[in-house]
Amino acid sequence: MIKIAVCGAAGRMGSRIVALSRDYPELKLTGAIESKTNPKIGTDAGIIAGIGEIGVKIDDRLEKAIDNADVVINFTSPEATLEHLEIVKKFKKSMVIGTTGFSNEQLSIIQKASKKIPIVLSPNMSIGVNLLFKILKDVAKVLGDDYDIEIVEAHHRMKKDAPSGTAIKMAKVIAEALNRNFDEVAVYARKGIIGERTKKEIGIQTVRAGDIVGEHTVIFGGLGERIEIIHKASSRDTFARGALRAVIWLYGKPAGFYDMGDVLGIK
Repeated sequence: MIKIAVCGAAGRMGSRIVALSRDYPELKLTGAIESKTNPKIGTDAGIIAGIGEIGVKIDDRLEKAIDNADVVINFTSPEATLEHLEIVKKFKKSMVIGTTGFSNEQLSIIQKASKKIPIVLSPNMSIGVNLLFKILKDVAKVLGDDYDIEIVEAHHRMKKDAPSGTAIKMAKVIAEALNRNFDEVAVYARKGIIGERTKKEIGIQTVRAGDIVGEHTVIFGGLGERIEIIHKASSRDTFARGALRAVIWLYGKPAGFYDMGDVLGIK
């Protein structure tokens, strides 16, 4: 039995992870964590998740749950994730991170911690999206520099970071396949008289509206044809199930920095 603690347990993603963890007989929820200011502190995590009482109350400190957990799942903010990471590292547990919006410096901290503990970090836990990462790499290599590349992502109005971590990951995968420096070629907005599009740039555009769960379109535009690769998520359950699958895969692994490509065996 793998014991899990969920950070962000009252949030949109965390509550689905709590609910769906019951579908996995090898998993047992033993901890649920939220920020100190969250009004749901002290409430049974199952009630928040809509599955009835499960005997696990939402707490405001991971330290109170870490002893009784094997793997910590984190869908919070970059700052909270790094705080939790220090605790997980101290207690030599494992961590699955689905938080997005990290800076390069923050990512470096996570990578350094992975030398001590096993970590799965992915901006998107969907099996379909992670398969697309592999496909995009292959497509970009074949098409080369003759096709313009644009990425359009759309999410709900509550999402705090932009562009999405998934869109950035897609752009980085393509840039690497084409031997381009991501930081030099990424273009996040266009306005006014900007001149012709450069050959190397990769556009990343953002839409925020309503309750869109997550949509990503990658456009390879050539002369006389256009290829569009699209992924649409209609439920957060696909991300939650991916995170739980990552937990099962990660348990017992040696210290290291892993992603969903490792979990799915498609790297």
